[in-house]
Amino acid sequence: MSRCPDHLFERFQELFPTMDTENPAPPEASAGAENEADTAEPPPPPPPPPPCRKTEFAKVGYDLDAIVEPHQIEEAAKLLDDEGFAIDMITAVDWPDAEQFELVYDFMHFEAGTRVCVRTRIPRDRPEIATLSFIFPGANWHERETAEFFGIQFTGHPNPIHLLLPDDFEGYPLRKDFKPPSDPLLKP
Repeated sequence: MSRCPDHLFERFQELFPTMDTENPAPPEASAGAENEADTAEPPPPPPPPPPCRKTEFAKVGYDLDAIVEPHQIEEAAKLLDDEGFAIDMITAVDWPDAEQFELVYDFMHFEAGTRVCVRTRIPRDRPEIATLSFIFPGANWHERETAEFFGIQFTGHPNPIHLLLPDDFEGYPLRKDFKPPSDPLLKP
């Protein structure tokens, strides 16, 4: 049995409607093909997941999984705040091949025991998104940590200073293409 309140699921469906997966864009025609047998087109990509879906807590650790556009993250956070949720964690996943970062926001409701995961993707070459620290003050240090380790800027953050790494640290250690700076003390 799902611990996710149906009204919360319906509210997310209302605010963040599903994408049109019925009519995907037609595949591009291959130009200059001499032999059609040699130019077999790859299968179409799978349809994107629905923007909001109920999940089995026992399998994934949360009750509702919502995917929103970056400009919708504040609206999603306000909805969860209005429902009595607290922010539990913010982190990111680096997808260099897709040239994106996926931000993952975990929320929990202490009384109901309900957990909600909200995800959004931002471009890797312009990694910025609005802060949630004005809605959830506890987001402050999660955003600072994510900024330090991934290089994502949280616009409007009240105190975007280093949290864990030294001020002179170079690079973002949780990016998949991170190369540690050379340290003469570590050389044999």
